[in-house]
Amino acid sequence: MVYAVIVAAGKGIRMKCTTLKQYLELEGVPLLSITLKAFDKCSSIDKIILVVPSGDIGFCLEKIINPAGIQKKVTPVAGGLKRQDSVYNGLLAVDEKVSTVVIHDGVRPFVKPSTIEECIREALMNGACILGLPVSDTLKLADGSGYIKKTLERDSVWLAQTPQAFDYGLIKKAHDIARKEGFKGTDDASLVERIGGKVRIIRGSIENIKITTPEDLAIARAIIGSSKL
Repeated sequence: MVYAVIVAAGKGIRMKCTTLKQYLELEGVPLLSITLKAFDKCSSIDKIILVVPSGDIGFCLEKIINPAGIQKKVTPVAGGLKRQDSVYNGLLAVDEKVSTVVIHDGVRPFVKPSTIEECIREALMNGACILGLPVSDTLKLADGSGYIKKTLERDSVWLAQTPQAFDYGLIKKAHDIARKEGFKGTDDASLVERIGGKVRIIRGSIENIKITTPEDLAIARAIIGSSKL
């Protein structure tokens, strides 16, 4: 079995809006609903764990999950203080018999079901797989004062995205060790890398943006508009 853990428990401070970013709408539909629909259309996903702010479970059932007409079973659970804590709460809600878990940001609404499928296939073969984009700009490594230390080789550098798919035992172990040792990673793959796990990266999409700022929301509206042309 394959579970999706969709993380949408953030406060969205950078959005500078009274409405949490995951509940903002694109053409009348909440971002989180759009994300849920993409996973609902992915045939490999058996169940969805939706991680939301602790006080929003009832709201999400009434305003997000039920109106979206999701066919798969969606179980909302309370998030934690930080994203990593929220993912862990989601993992705790996963049946231990599950083989693979797909972790995704709730505010990446433009992920395609076919891309989710590809990520799952690679994880089943390799144990772990994430989406990413090869960088095209020249990369500079700077010190704390803003002076360039060196230019990085961009041919081997990627920008990480979600979904990130893992063998359940592997990602649970990685999170358990990180919690025990007080380590905070910037994404889930970094926790697996830290314990020696190999993570395959495959090409994502430039449209698979994470909506965290007002500028991102404007880009999202442009993506919606271009899809209609």
